[in-house]
Amino acid sequence: MEAVAYVDINAPLVERCRLGDRRAQAEIYKRYAKAMFNASLRITGDYAEAEDVLQESFLSAFRELHTYKGDSSFGSWLKRIVINKSINCLRNRRLQLVPLAEQHDGAGSEEFVTPGEADDVQWRADVLRRCIQELPDGYRLVLTLYLLEGYDHGEIATILDITESTSKSQYSRARKKLLELAREHGLS
Repeated sequence: MEAVAYVDINAPLVERCRLGDRRAQAEIYKRYAKAMFNASLRITGDYAEAEDVLQESFLSAFRELHTYKGDSSFGSWLKRIVINKSINCLRNRRLQLVPLAEQHDGAGSEEFVTPGEADDVQWRADVLRRCIQELPDGYRLVLTLYLLEGYDHGEIATILDITESTSKSQYSRARKKLLELAREHGLS
């Protein structure tokens, strides 16, 4: 069996970006902006901050494109920038992992759509998304990196400069809190 080398389909476009081609940059932005915004939003939990992170990430990526070696896909390289900037955004908000004994009352949460107003699957997804946004920053960050971005606890520990056991316990607490919130909002 013959081994096939990985080839990034965006390599020619990335090369044009390295040469300062503004149209190529606009095309890269168009291809990746939505996915990168969503990744940032899941981490920051704030629409405006996610927009800022997105813009800063693309500026950094284009400025630092000479460091991209092509040993992974351009999208993976860009996503790493977005995740790091999102985490830094949280740190700037003085991210603190939630202690075991701390309780949250959910005050200030928005009204939820009732099941009769929308398709049940869409309603459940909307409620779950909102419940994730209600999680404390530390919980939401670890849950997002583990479940939605696919990092393992060792990688999360390295990214956040915490122990692997802290990552695991934050994930466990996040799941528990998410289940509580889901039950409170009518999901079972």
